[in-house]
Amino acid sequence: MISEWLQRISGAVPKGFSRYYVLSLLNERPMTGKEIMEEAARRSNNLWKPSPGLVYPLLGKLLQEGLIEEDDYGRYRITGKGKAVLADVNVIQGIVRKQLDVMMHFSTLSMFIAKDILERITSLGSMLAANIDKMTQQERERYREFLLAQLRKLDEGDAKRREQENRGKESIDVE
Repeated sequence: MISEWLQRISGAVPKGFSRYYVLSLLNERPMTGKEIMEEAARRSNNLWKPSPGLVYPLLGKLLQEGLIEEDDYGRYRITGKGKAVLADVNVIQGIVRKQLDVMMHFSTLSMFIAKDILERITSLGSMLAANIDKMTQQERERYREFLLAQLRKLDEGDAKRREQENRGKESIDVE
């Protein structure tokens, strides 16, 4: 049963990943749709080859949302609004990565579960970031406060962990 679950999550590109990935690529440099597909295949060692049926409708949606723009040569570039959305997703990923670091210390199975959780949270972050324009100012502020509170908790947990590690090293040094 566990092996089936692991197979299911290991080969799948999570929902929302393509959107985030395209914005990340365009944050590096302007590209055509064809260049985006080729770069994704190259970077994944041909494990993931996004199709034109995925890339071009996605580019159209990103254009409509004002996250990217197209130049006269057919290249797409990320806008300031797109960079802000990308930054929001990166904050969420940073929070999740810190949590995963702690989880991965416990067991190998935790690592696989953590990867699945990361995929799901990245998708959730992408959906939230995609709808940020539809949020009221109050909802945005609650979202911001939630993220900041989570970062503070992670920082506190990291400080406690370092303190415990230092105490452990001191007791070894004394002996």
